Amino acid sequence: MEEKKYTILVSGASGVVGYGILKSLNGLSCKLIGTTIYEESPADCFADIVEHPPLTNSSQYIPWLINTIEKYSIDMIIPAIEADMSMWNIHRETLKETGTKVLLNNPELISLCLNKWEFYRTLNERHFKYCINTSVIQDFHYFTKPFIIKPMCSYGSKGVVLVEKEEEFQKYKDEIGKSLVMQEYVGNADEEYTASAFFNSESVLKAYIIMRRKLSPMGYTEFAEVVFIDEVVEIICELADILKPIGPTNFQFRRHNGQWKLLEINPRISSSTSIRKEFNYNESAMSIKYFLGGEEVEQPKIRKGKAIRYIEDFVLYDSDIV
Repeated sequence: MEEKKYTILVSGASGVVGYGILKSLNGLSCKLIGTTIYEESPADCFADIVEHPPLTNSSQYIPWLINTIEKYSIDMIIPAIEADMSMWNIHRETLKETGTKVLLNNPELISLCLNKWEFYRTLNERHFKYCINTSVIQDFHYFTKPFIIKPMCSYGSKGVVLVEKEEEFQKYKDEIGKSLVMQEYVGNADEEYTASAFFNSESVLKAYIIMRRKLSPMGYTEFAEVVFIDEVVEIICELADILKPIGPTNFQFRRHNGQWKLLEINPRISSSTSIRKEFNYNESAMSIKYFLGGEEVEQPKIRKGKAIRYIEDFVLYDSDIV
């Protein structure tokens, strides 16, 4: 039987997550549509068609997206940036009415992951012992120094401030509990781990990969090494019991004084996806086969190894004439 050719739209196609998803789908029988607000981007190198949407927060965005879905008879849309995931989650039912599959996690989990204080409170109330101590109390002496101040709603380590002196704390004090939270500083960058997992519609863990990593200054994975840690898998299953994730979900941990600490959860495909694919973990392909093809996901045989990211040039010539 001939394999069905699906049409897939990936948003944020000019970023490392977006073109990572497109690269991961290049081996499948898919028509790939990338969207980006940038006229100059690498999206053309990985997508069959590139479309330029209005800004995600504009009133024209959702009508534009619906029109694009209908124009290309798109089978699945995949968000590669936080803003799109959030906006699609708000308009989830409207987008589903088009007949496309919207690759979104559990709506409650998405909302929870967008608010660091509510995220901490929810896990703390369930006595999850791997939380990083977090507070909205405006007290410089609440944590030992140094500690972290970060936006209540942010992603990718954006807006994080390491506080050691009270003078610096005073700059942010009035916004703590409103737009900022305080957090214990844990571990070091050499003890950071990213674990990606795929859950079925009943939130049962079906596949996973764990990597020790180092971050670039931009907040994405720069170096990664595949590791196998049973305790991390157990923690992920415990979190799944509490939070009920569906589909591709990314968990980030650090080791602190010999203990595992959960940094955050990204309830979507994350920036290491193209690296994971090279070690035989292709969550984009899993999503298409499970949600569109009705195939069960099974744990792939993960290859061992290391990966290093580097800058690469893609050149688009005006013609073949020298």
